[in-house]
Parts: sequence; structure tokens; C-alpha cells
Amino acid sequence: MKLSKEVVSLPVICISDGKEIGTVKSLIVNNEKGSIDFLTINHEDMEFNVKAIPFKKVIGIGEYAVTIESENSILNLTEIPVANELITRNVKIINTKVMTRFGKLLGDVYEFVIDEATGAIVAILLNVNEKQVVLDVENVITYGKDLIVVSEKAEDNFLTSMNELGGEQQTEELEGQLENIAQKQIDLLVGKKVQKDIVDEKGEVIIAENQVLTETDITKARNAGSHVLIEVSMNAVTE
Repeated sequence: MKLSKEVVSLPVICISDGKEIGTVKSLIVNNEKGSIDFLTINHEDMEFNVKAIPFKKVIGIGEYAVTIESENSILNLTEIPVANELITRNVKIINTKVMTRFGKLLGDVYEFVIDEATGAIVAILLNVNEKQVVLDVENVITYGKDLIVVSEKAEDNFLTSMNELGGEQQTEELEGQLENIAQKQIDLLVGKKVQKDIVDEKGEVIIAENQVLTETDITKARNAGSHVLIEVSMNAVTE
């Protein structure tokens, strides 16, 4: 799970050619589905066209970057009517007031949590009576432009920590989704050649320059840290 602020401003890396093609500018909310459907990006063509990545085209969201397969995953918003419709709705979530369906005002949202594998909104974080609480989206009835409407029992379901979110089944499902993402990253990099030595945090070479990547190499890079895997992605080229 990721806080929205942990995704915004991340570099976007194209795995097919190891190129950074921009940074995440904003998250476009689908209020009917309760999900993030697109990421808008700051791109070199931003002056002329607003660029966006459909969430389904995102391979992974790590600590250091968002990865996509190729620049073909980036589209002009003018070519995506559904994205323009969502932008017009202007549902932001953060700073939106939260009210029960019986009309009781609970507080306002200062952050929200997304499933980095699917884009689904998992929870909203609220300021309530000078306290910060977590509310599972199972309690949300409507995401609106001005109000988020929740069930009348939402107050009884406030959590004090994100660690309390989800059960064992949800955790297993998320782990499975993340494993699929990891395999997709491996499939895109296997067989490519690295253009420089890849080193771990201790400065030790774990993948040598001109080495053709194997699944073992990529797993080794991932285990060394997200930033090392990004370094591999940015320096891997097709032979």
C-alpha cells in the first residue's frame, strides 16, 4: 500500500530502454470505482500536451520510481475521453470533508492510501477532533467533489494505524499481485545487456558491465534495493 504523496513526484522509468521520461504530477480519481485510473506526468512535451499513463499500464510503483514497459504507455489526455471526464468531475479526495449519510460531519481527509498493484483506494486518513484516524473504504458510500459520504457506523470503525487495514485474505491477494508485477519486470529485462557496473550500497559490483541479464541477476538487484533495480532498468539495452 502507498500513500498518495508517496507516488506524486516519483520519476517514471521506461523499462524497454532504461529511460526516465518524466515525473508523476497528479493522480486522477475514478470516484465511481474508488480507484486511481490515470497518472498525469510532467513530460518534455508538457508545454503542448497533457500526458497521462493509464494505471493498468503501470508495471510497478516502488520507493524510487514508477515503471512502465515503453513510451507507448503514455497517452495524450485529448486522446482519452474517459480521463477528461474524470478530470472534469474534479474529485480530489484530499481536503474533502467527510459526512455520514445521516448528515453528521466527521472531519476532513488529509491523505489516502492506494493499492499500488491495482490502483484501488484502500483507505482515507482523516483529521477528526484534532486526532488523525484511518477509515477503511468499505465504509465509504460516495466520493463527491465537495463531500465524501460514509456509513453511519464509520465512527465505530476508525482505526489508529494503517497496519490495522485488511485481513489475512486481502494480504495474500496483494502479495500475489505484487509477485505478478515482479515477474513482469523480470520478463522485460531478461536478455538485455547492462551498460555499466551495477553496485550495491556497499559499492560492491553485483552485475558487471556488458553482462547479459538473467532472472537471477534481476532478483539479486531487487534484493539489493529498489534503487538498484531502477539503476539496472535505466542502463539495460537490447543486444
